Amino acid sequence: MAVNKEKMIEDIGNMSVLELSEMVKDLEEKFGVSAQAAVAAAPAAAGAAPAAAEEKTEYKVELTEGGTEKIKVIKALRSVTTLGLTDAKKAVENAPTVLAESASKEDANKMKEAIEAAGAKVKLS
Repeated sequence: MAVNKEKMIEDIGNMSVLELSEMVKDLEEKFGVSAQAAVAAAPAAAGAAPAAAEEKTEYKVELTEGGTEKIKVIKALRSVTTLGLTDAKKAVENAPTVLAESASKEDANKMKEAIEAAGAKVKLS
């Protein structure tokens, strides 16, 4: 008596979550295996992600909010970017705006500090 794989997949798809949970337990007992090995690998991989994020060398600098004192923000923008007066004004008025696509960590932090000190909000990604 051959088992049809497609039929088995269809039957599993029609099971409730409780029935699937019980089936997993039965399979673990029958074959002496544990589904926990796959679950244990996931946190290890997730733990490695922050280390990779810390090694990031280029950042996208985005002005998320222009703030209430737009003139100060425009002056700050002009001091840390190559934007002219008109472009800086447009960036503040049309926030969110990307100010730099790939700034170094040091430059991105300088931009963020100067612009936030003027009252705007900046996001690095």
